[in-house]
Amino acid sequence: MPVRSVTTDARRAQIIDAATTVIAEVGYARASFSRIAAAAGLSSTRFISYHFTGKSDLMSAVVADVLDSIGTYVGSRVGKQSTAAGMLQAYIESVVGFIDGHRAQMIALAEIMLGAGFDEGMAGDRRATSELESILRLGQQTGEFRDFDPMVMATTVQRSVDGLPFALRSDPTIDCAGYARELVSIFELATVKAQR
Repeated sequence: MPVRSVTTDARRAQIIDAATTVIAEVGYARASFSRIAAAAGLSSTRFISYHFTGKSDLMSAVVADVLDSIGTYVGSRVGKQSTAAGMLQAYIESVVGFIDGHRAQMIALAEIMLGAGFDEGMAGDRRATSELESILRLGQQTGEFRDFDPMVMATTVQRSVDGLPFALRSDPTIDCAGYARELVSIFELATVKAQR
């Protein structure tokens, strides 16, 4: 694989950021190279074509960028926890926190997934659900969590956070911290092992 220069990486990042902004503002279908070039401050769409083979390649890069950002943000917070219950709480709070603090990225991700159905996003969703399943299985093994189907519970947790960007589009004033607290409470009640 060829080594890219710092300048090349910086230009690619600039284009990805501009594409994210444009998609969030006008939607996937209207995110043309000319709009993206203008948002990036580029004099020509040729700069985009030099770095990306087409719209699909650029959209894949945007999806990968958002998923990497989420993974880093959430992973750093979940990794600090020592119990499965703490990990589950940190997962919910950090995903909601990321969504709240990175609304344009989340809108762009949803637009691309709905507009183009990218496999990269599906792979990221499967990875997130799999990581949640691991946390839930750990909680069952340690006796923190009751007996339930980890796949069903992980999917339910994931869908509850996945829905937030759509809710924010219709009501940007949603109290995201309150949303996270409510989800933590719901899934604590759903997973906790009853005391005998």
